[in-house]
Amino acid sequence: MKAIALISGGLDSTLASRIVKDLGIELIALNTKSPFCLCNHKKADGSCSHEAGRVSQELGIKLIAINTAAEFMEIVKKPKHGYGSHMNPCLDCRILLFKKAKEAMEKEDASFVITGEVLGQRPMSQRLEAMRLIEKESGLEGLVVRPLSAKVLKPTIPEQKGWIGRDKLLSISGRGRREQFDLADELGIYDYPCPSGGCLLTDPAFSRRLKDLMRYQDLALKDVNLLKLGRHFRLGDNIKLVVGRNELENQRLEALKEEQDYFLYPEELAGPSALLRGDIQGTAILESSSRIIARYCDGATKETKIICRRSPLQEYKFIVSPHTEEALAACRIV
Repeated sequence: MKAIALISGGLDSTLASRIVKDLGIELIALNTKSPFCLCNHKKADGSCSHEAGRVSQELGIKLIAINTAAEFMEIVKKPKHGYGSHMNPCLDCRILLFKKAKEAMEKEDASFVITGEVLGQRPMSQRLEAMRLIEKESGLEGLVVRPLSAKVLKPTIPEQKGWIGRDKLLSISGRGRREQFDLADELGIYDYPCPSGGCLLTDPAFSRRLKDLMRYQDLALKDVNLLKLGRHFRLGDNIKLVVGRNELENQRLEALKEEQDYFLYPEELAGPSALLRGDIQGTAILESSSRIIARYCDGATKETKIICRRSPLQEYKFIVSPHTEEALAACRIV
């Protein structure tokens, strides 16, 4: 018997996969990459795919990694089932993931899918009604086994047909995680850097930035990378300033600069760099942006020199006083 295991790299999917593998079922891991994943943001690829690879290697199973960024971006723009408390289209996200699992199941000649979902753990996508909806719209009704919560759910087709022993599955439910932690200790699983997952779309600050961006322009992947950084200021319908909060963000902003963008930084004082993007006409926006940057420079209580560079041949210098906090508040997104 063969099954597709949805592995995020987090604790729950790791536990579910280990339980089923120990029952002698051949597993093939599936991981989908989202540009909004927080599970493993410190890794080079900025997603949980690294941890999914590590978990798959430790379990000794094949990993299928799929980049669903383009499809997921379209979902974020207009989710069929709406958003959660912020900009998180959890139901549509899970439906996409399950559809990919169904495709993998058919391609790999597998018989069912397993996930690390726990009934009631997440308010939008792990309610009983939501689980049923997701299975129905993805074409996987009755074929999704949730080993951690199986005994508090109706038997699935694999359980009914004896493909997997229901008596070996668990009855975890609710938002507490003590049982998962205890099970991890019992199974000798100690390295789980993302025990509960994470998505930028559930973050209030990131969601405000995203809403602001979508109000004025079409969402693109390059914009998501910029939304993850700095302090954001709206200076016009299609003009935005992103100010770095530390040296690493200053460097990343410079790396994200495109040909028509301006890169701004203080010439003498220690302070942030910034990226100015949009239809910049004249120098008024450049001067206003310089005053915002001056506000965050060390010791900038009076006039500060700010460099505004679009290219080596197009550069301006402004000597400005810092903006007042009231002026910043008027244009600050978050």
